[in-house]
Amino acid sequence: MKILIATDAWSPQVNGVVRTLQSTIAELTKAGHIVRVIEPGQFRTVPCPTYPEIRLAWTGNGHIGSVLNEFEPDAIHLATEGPIGVAVRAACRRRRWPFTTAYATKFPEYLHARFRLPVGWTYAALRWFHGASRGVMVATNTVKAELEARGFRNVVRWTRGVDLDLFQPGDKTFLPDPRPILMYVGRVAVEKNLAAFLRLDLPGTKYVVGDGPQRAELEREFPTVKFVGMKRGAELARYYAAADVFVMPSLTETFGLVMLEALACGVPVAAFPAPGAVDLLADSPAGALDADLGNAIRRALEIPPQTCRETARRYSWAGTARTFVANLTPRQ
Repeated sequence: MKILIATDAWSPQVNGVVRTLQSTIAELTKAGHIVRVIEPGQFRTVPCPTYPEIRLAWTGNGHIGSVLNEFEPDAIHLATEGPIGVAVRAACRRRRWPFTTAYATKFPEYLHARFRLPVGWTYAALRWFHGASRGVMVATNTVKAELEARGFRNVVRWTRGVDLDLFQPGDKTFLPDPRPILMYVGRVAVEKNLAAFLRLDLPGTKYVVGDGPQRAELEREFPTVKFVGMKRGAELARYYAAADVFVMPSLTETFGLVMLEALACGVPVAAFPAPGAVDLLADSPAGALDADLGNAIRRALEIPPQTCRETARRYSWAGTARTFVANLTPRQ
């Protein structure tokens, strides 16, 4: 099958959306599918307000129509609701071509956290974007139920995977700081609720692995926390493996791929009982959920590494790719 994927999130961005797409595409290619990606690097771009690391595409150069006409895809998937997603959506509607979409980021809650924009306004815009989709792919049952309660139709599950060869238990002495080492990995941004973790009075050492617009502010406010910036690949896996607990303070995740990567490294997860964490850990002994995040961390310290690794084994990128293909709507 010839599959076109349109996304506003792509390298050099490092986030769960990009990792999910790239891992899924690798598996699709292994299975014999031909995949074409429309992404920001093919256009002129401008920095995203308040988040200049993210570049927004200027799509008005005819490139999208040329790609659709030349590639003649059998199925089209819109991975994001940004300028590229909107432009490809419009092109498909003009041609009366079916497409699927994905809801992977809680933009209404993010925009409310940053600008106090009413969430109802943003959800109305998202209902318009996804309204013509033959399948709105979401990672968890919790998010599926949330969207359906807000009037979204054709919502289907599309779970996530983890690279068990890359992310696996490793050398704890890689980080020689006082134990326990409590670690967060991900964007350093207001919507991640990091201060709820960093202000906790707990023994050991706190690590933040990642970058983002709130990093400088949090470094000033919490000078004893180790901020080490963005890590990738094997180096990222070494940081995960050296931790004693992975802490997820976010209340707005749609899945939380970083939690799954930590589990694959034998590291238990402590989190609020919020979407993403609830779906991943509700039936697993590999993490601790508690409205008191400090209590969740203390409980997680008692969880053995092998329990975490066994939970991660339930997820594979090959399975993710198979579900993705099953959710697509081919052109007739």
